[in-house]
Amino acid sequence: MKRNGWYINHDADQFVLARHWPPRFDVSAQSAFPPAEPSRLARQIRQDLWREFRHLRGFSPVVKVAATEDGVSVRAGGRLMSRAPRDTESRIQNLLDSPAHRLRWLKWAGKGAA
Repeated sequence: MKRNGWYINHDADQFVLARHWPPRFDVSAQSAFPPAEPSRLARQIRQDLWREFRHLRGFSPVVKVAATEDGVSVRAGGRLMSRAPRDTESRIQNLLDSPAHRLRWLKWAGKGAA
């Protein structure tokens, strides 16, 4: 389903937020999170991902949140229409692992687990 220019696909096990469909991860990183509301978490990560890479020409963000036994797993990254700098995936990983970002994201999307 497309809403406000974003494609959203969700079921019981995963939530995907992408600018273009089908979603494509030309660059990505993954991280585990405690239980959180998938749609809220994906939107918050997407906003900061876009802020980090807004100057990367041809970048289209994708965030996938999947349920796990201990919480959720997030894969963030996106589609590229041009070559990415070598450090792109490490920058995505640094964003996902940033304590300040994680605290803010989980405060917004957490289920009592921040």
